[in-house]
Amino acid sequence: MTQVFFYHGASDRLAAACALISGAWTKRRPILVYAPEAPVAEGLDRMLWTSAQLSFIPHCGADSPLAAETPILIASRLETVAQTERLMNLSRTIPPDYQRFQSLVEVVGRDEEDRLAARERVHQYKEEGCDVQYFDLASRD
Repeated sequence: MTQVFFYHGASDRLAAACALISGAWTKRRPILVYAPEAPVAEGLDRMLWTSAQLSFIPHCGADSPLAAETPILIASRLETVAQTERLMNLSRTIPPDYQRFQSLVEVVGRDEEDRLAARERVHQYKEEGCDVQYFDLASRD
């Protein structure tokens, strides 16, 4: 069963996602980031390239010719990606076929729309038998 980790209360959702991705990269753990909305995917990509505090984090789009040798992938679709260890969801909906991943990381901002959508996802994950754990990012700001 997929373990679900909700990081909630992020003042800047993309910055929080970058920090979590950086932590995965430091431990040399691959991560697939589901970002079906182009502005979110582009913002994350830009942030991973330009954030000095994160240093260099090798990443590319899941459809890139370099995807097979790159540990951090950003995908708008999950059907063709072979990675099944760790998925980060930057969508406000449940990722398709998320159950094939060992763990799922959700990053939730402070705005009401984001929080309400996250509550619905929590409810569905629990109904489907997932173990859900919570981490408050608001206390770290």
